[in-house]
Amino acid sequence: MPAAALTDFSRLCVHTVTTKPWSLETACEQYAKAGVAGITVWRDTLEGRDIAASGKRLREAGLKIVSLCRGGFFPAADAAGRQKAINDNRKCVDEAAALGAPLIVLVCGALAGQPLTESRRQIAEGIAAVLPHARAAGVKLAIEPLHPMYADTRSAVNTLKQANDLAEPFDEFVGVAVDVYHLWWDDQLEAEIARCGRLGKLLAYHVSDWRSPTTDLLLDRGLMGDGCIPLRQIRGWVEAAGFRGCNEVEIFSTRLWATDQNQFLTQIKQAYLAHT
Repeated sequence: MPAAALTDFSRLCVHTVTTKPWSLETACEQYAKAGVAGITVWRDTLEGRDIAASGKRLREAGLKIVSLCRGGFFPAADAAGRQKAINDNRKCVDEAAALGAPLIVLVCGALAGQPLTESRRQIAEGIAAVLPHARAAGVKLAIEPLHPMYADTRSAVNTLKQANDLAEPFDEFVGVAVDVYHLWWDDQLEAEIARCGRLGKLLAYHVSDWRSPTTDLLLDRGLMGDGCIPLRQIRGWVEAAGFRGCNEVEIFSTRLWATDQNQFLTQIKQAYLAHT
């Protein structure tokens, strides 16, 4: 059954990339002013900043730091490249710990021309190599499966089943991020969300919409209600699986980035209540 309508913003989180024109400081001020509950920080917004001080500022504004985005990109053509990715992910763990983010979202990567099975093996090895560092820092790792259109270079993990299969052998510090934009089409989605819940691996839930027709497969995500994703039905499955975390609005859109971001944030709030 579809989930009931949302009536408040206590579980609303916005990714900094959603309002990309804003600096981290502006996003902090405007999200808090708008009554947004949480924030997922993208690493680019931290460049040149004192990360611990940035985290303190976000918390003092009343924002819950939901996660840091993003780690991953483990596959590479040689051992040196794979080690470089592992080192960067360990650095990402350190950044999350300094920020006060309990979770890192992993966009796992792929290598064009390399068999997907080999890329998945390298992803598993990369996660295993980073996990002790993450565990020591108290930071969890969430594998985010991406739509198959990204299987060439962005991620060899393209279904929730693949993500569950990858996460299952690891301890509670490795789980899954469910993003409706990437997974709404999958006829096994309800069953795999339930499985993810049974495994205790459902760590994050991201929302946006798929515009039809879309003009760009990366940079034309829609505001909730502007497309064809059955958002309330999927949220119902997620909540039936036991998830009680934030509903994270993650929208990549050159069209929406070109608009007044304060008006856009108001539209996000309206769409969140009306359609999510």
